Formats: sequence, structure tokens, C-alpha cells
Amino acid sequence: MFQSSLYSGDRVKDYQLLIKQLLALVDGETDVIANLSNASALLNQFLDETNWVGFYLWKDDELVLGPFQGLPACIRIGYGKGVCGTAVKERKTQRIEDVNQFPGHIACDSASKSEIVVPIIKDGEIFGVLDIDSPILDRFDETDQVYLEKFVTELTKYL
Repeated sequence: MFQSSLYSGDRVKDYQLLIKQLLALVDGETDVIANLSNASALLNQFLDETNWVGFYLWKDDELVLGPFQGLPACIRIGYGKGVCGTAVKERKTQRIEDVNQFPGHIACDSASKSEIVVPIIKDGEIFGVLDIDSPILDRFDETDQVYLEKFVTELTKYL
């Protein structure tokens, strides 16, 4: 059962708690959209200095907007396009300190300054991506990357 908790300020412990909260939310639920919706809401509540948290799902050779928290966003992103499409193409996390320096960045929200995108790979195939934007330059660090990748790994078991 999910329970809201206060975070301690120790980022590693807080991320570990976040993952426990995720597992409580998705335990026993098989609906992909419900699980992605709760995951985006949980991340949005947990992360500070972000302006968009959500998922794009891989459909018919492109990423299609899925559950998210934030302003309306780009609906479709092609393979290899922008940060999200690059994460799919390279099958690895993209942690971008300054999106304006990223060649081909797709600016869905002009307020976004940095971004992290974690590919979701299920049964060896691209399922989609977790995309998080921030209005702060260099918002995401190695700790964020490690624990967001763990978050995605656990979430993938329920997709």
C-alpha cells in the first residue's frame, strides 16, 4: 500500500524511498497507463526544480506522448531526433546540462534548460523513455541518473 512520506534531504536515501513508494503504487496493477501515470505523478512530487516529468512510448517507429506531469508537450518524436530520440537510438541515458547546446534539441517548453532521458527497454526492445526537464542549467547529476535508471528498471517489471 502506498504511503506518502517526508523525504530526509539525504538524496540517496530519498531515492531509495522513492523506489519503495513506486513499488507500493504498482504492486498488483497490470495496466500500463495507470502505472506510468502514477510513476510520473510520483516523480513530479519527488523532484524539485523540474518543469516536466513524463513518458514517451515507442509506437510505429516513433515516440508518442504518454502519461506526464507538466505543460502540454510535443506529441511525436522521431527516432534519433532530439534528446528523447537520441536516447532511443543509443539505448542509453542522455543527461544534458544545457539543452541549447544539444544539436537538434526539440524545445517543447522554452523554459527547459536541462534534461535527462532514460530509455525503457523491455525484453530487449525499446518500450519508450522517461523524460524529465528542468528550468535550471545542469540540474541533473550522476546520483539522479543512477537512481532514475533504477526507478525505470523497477517500473519496467510492471509494464
